[in-house]
This record gives sequence, C-alpha cells and structure tokens, in this order.
Amino acid sequence: MHNFALMQQQHTRFVYILLILLLIKPLSMAASEPADSVPQQHKGIIGRLIHYFDQSNKRKLTTRPNFTPLGGPHYSSEKGLGLGIVIAGDYSTCPTDTLLPASNISLKGDIATKGYYSVGIDGVHVYPFNSRRVNYSLDFQSFSTYFWGIGYTWNNDNANKTKYNLFDLTLTGDYEWRLAPGLYLGPAVELSYTSAGSIADPTPWQGEDHRYFSAEVGGRLQYDLRDNLTYPHSGVLFELIQLFAPRFIGNRNHDFASTEINFNIYSPLWAGAILASHFHSEWTYGNTPWGKLPFLGGGAMRGYYEGRYRDKCASDMAVELRQHIYRRSGIAVWGGVGSIYHKLSDIRFDRLLPEYGIGYRWEFKKNANVRVDIGFGKHSSGFMFGLNEAF
Repeated sequence: MHNFALMQQQHTRFVYILLILLLIKPLSMAASEPADSVPQQHKGIIGRLIHYFDQSNKRKLTTRPNFTPLGGPHYSSEKGLGLGIVIAGDYSTCPTDTLLPASNISLKGDIATKGYYSVGIDGVHVYPFNSRRVNYSLDFQSFSTYFWGIGYTWNNDNANKTKYNLFDLTLTGDYEWRLAPGLYLGPAVELSYTSAGSIADPTPWQGEDHRYFSAEVGGRLQYDLRDNLTYPHSGVLFELIQLFAPRFIGNRNHDFASTEINFNIYSPLWAGAILASHFHSEWTYGNTPWGKLPFLGGGAMRGYYEGRYRDKCASDMAVELRQHIYRRSGIAVWGGVGSIYHKLSDIRFDRLLPEYGIGYRWEFKKNANVRVDIGFGKHSSGFMFGLNEAF
C-alpha cells in the first residue's frame, strides 16, 4: 500500500511538470508573434494572446503543425473538479491540395481532485493524394474509480459499487492503404497494461486477474466519405476493426478476440445545422479480461458513468443536432440508447439504457471544436469537457 501511494505521488508530480511543459511552448509562441502582425493596441502579452486565439481558426495549413493551446476547468462525477490542457495541431502533407483532409495531432494533459491524472497523444497522419493514413494514440491514466462487476444484473445493482485505483497505459495504431476512393484497409495493433489497486471489495471481479497485459493484432477496414476528419459537415464513415489476442503473443492468462463496428452519417439540414447519426457495436469472444470488455458511458453515451455498464458485447446509437449560433459558438442536442449483453438473445426492452443531453460548442480552430456537454441517463448524469465531437 505504501509503495502504491509513493508511486502515485511520483506520477502526480510527473504529470504536473508535463502539464506545465505542454503549455509553456505554445503560449510562448503566441506571445512572441511578430509585432507587425498584431495591431498596435494588442502589443501587450495579454493582447497578443487574445489576438492569437482570435486568429486561431483563420490560419492556413502548412506542412508544419500549427499548434494551439487550450486549457480550462471541468467537472465530472468520475474525476471531480479538474484542470485540462489540450494542445491541438493541424497540418497538411500537401498544402496546395485543397481537397486533401488535414492531418491532426493532439497533446493532452489532465489532473483532477479525485486523484485523477492523465497524459496522452493522438492523431491522424494523411499522406499526399490521400493514398495512405496512419491513426495513432498513446494514453496513460490513473485515478480512483468504481467497478460494478460484469453484466447487466451486476451493473444495475448499486450495492455492487466498489472503489478501486485504476492504472492504465494503452497504445493503439493502424496503417491503412487506399484501395479505392474512400476505401482503406491495413493492419492494426493495440497494447495495454491495466492494473486495479487498493480494491475495497474484490467480489465484483469474480476471481478475475486484477492486473494484466494484453497484446492485440488484426486489421481495420474503413470507408470514409467525410468532408473533414474532425468536424464533418457531410458524408459517411464506416469502420470495421477486427483484433485477435492469442496467448503466444504475450497474453498469458487470456485468449480472446474482438469485433468493432462504427457507422456514422452526417447530413446538412438548414443554414448552420448538421444532423449526425451514430451506430456502434463491439463484440468480444473467448476469455476477455475485464478491462477489455466493451462498456457504455463517456464518449457517445455521455449520460452514464464511464465503465459502469460492461459485458461481452455492447451496442449504442444516437442522433445529434449540431447548430451554429453566432460567430464561433454553437450548440448540440442529442438523444440515444444503448445496451450491454452476453449474447444477442439477452437484449431486452427493460434493460435498454436511454440518454439525452445538450452541449455548447466553441470553434477554437477551423473544423476543431471545444465541447462542454451535460448528459442524462437512467438515474444518472454526466458532465464532459472535450476536444472535437463525440462521433
């Protein structure tokens, strides 16, 4: 216990230092813009920063990432009151090609009052002529959270709520080649180390290992007709991700596989309005570790505590109306439903999990929004601060 507490203190100091370093460089870039690019009345540091953010959604793409920092407070039931920092960059591998989707990269850091801290990096690199794509993500997080067990019967009974400390490090990536207009295919990999510590009551784990390493390999098929990758106004996205985790590649006590499907449709309605429709399902097979089971909450299901509802399979769907209001501000309203199940025959009407919500949008870069959402579910609610849309 003492060693875990000491390790947590060291991690916290590390994240504080990293958050400061993440913020210093972009702010110094903003403050040191050439004086002749800023009107006379904005020559002070504060004025330069205001001017910097005012122009952040008007800059042209170049081959070098144009980074913009953004930080602010947030609150969620999982994390408590926190401070998040995002440094988002966009660039183009061929700036003269106006039809080429922009590549993007985001550096993230977060720390909150309930012992939560995380750092991460993710992005999409689009090659010239849209011939290839690389999707990548590296995330580390550690925080005190809750586990309700596995399956609807366990998850729906609040008496099973058990506190524990989660430590998770996950790396995902794929490399895709274009086979036809909008159609991509390539190998995919996911590596994870997950540990549950300081467990109040181990009963909900039902004998499962509290810590494990998993290595998954497979492929990703993508049909993408979106007009841009971060804030689509029109188009369709279909993704099929198939991963395998056999014992012989490092999965000591687990041998499992997963299939995941995403299907999104984006339709312009009237001036400034977009209707986004989302369907997602994930199915796992074999001896899947508890941390790799599909779950609802967070992401698209914003009305539920992230990770409360989990089982061998999960499906959710939602419809969201996104409306531009004034200048760089907009709102979003949505409604949806989800379900977890061990097999398809387990899906029942009385076990469906409805959710709805409303959110504010602010465009801090072209086609990149900051979102603040509040969602409501079945006897639950959630408040989220994030970058880009949920889907």
